[in-house]
Amino acid sequence: MRCPFCNNSDTKVTDSRLAGEGQKIRRRRECLECEERFTTYEMAELSMPRVVKRDDTREPFDNEKLKRGMLHALEKRPVNTEDIENAIERIKNRVLSAGVSELPAKRVGDWVMEELRQLDDVAYVRFASVYLGFEGINAFRETIEKLETQPSAKMKRDQIPLIDSGG
Repeated sequence: MRCPFCNNSDTKVTDSRLAGEGQKIRRRRECLECEERFTTYEMAELSMPRVVKRDDTREPFDNEKLKRGMLHALEKRPVNTEDIENAIERIKNRVLSAGVSELPAKRVGDWVMEELRQLDDVAYVRFASVYLGFEGINAFRETIEKLETQPSAKMKRDQIPLIDSGG
């Protein structure tokens, strides 16, 4: 690994640990020449399936496009960066574990909707308005009413049980 500061090829690893739900290895490195420290991430490179869009065109799965879409929906929302990264990793894992060479864009979009629903209701509605192509205010109203009647997974997770189920 070359040092990003002086371009020297002699670096040593000072610390390694798992990151990204165990899918990556985070390594702290130190340059033996300039003694600067930096972080690298190592992960397996797997071939992702092609995404089949609504118009039947095909394109390679684009991790950056997924990330941009989610970050755009979550812009200025109080969501932890680590939670966002973990959601993106879960979607990527689902794409890989589908075990197919081609995957409908609708399925990927549905997975994004599920993850956004768990992260933030406003981001969910933002994404849904583009993904589902809302035509007017009634589409927003229907989605918001659905959110109000069905508690999110985050709300269910945070809820304290009324009856102690332990013993």
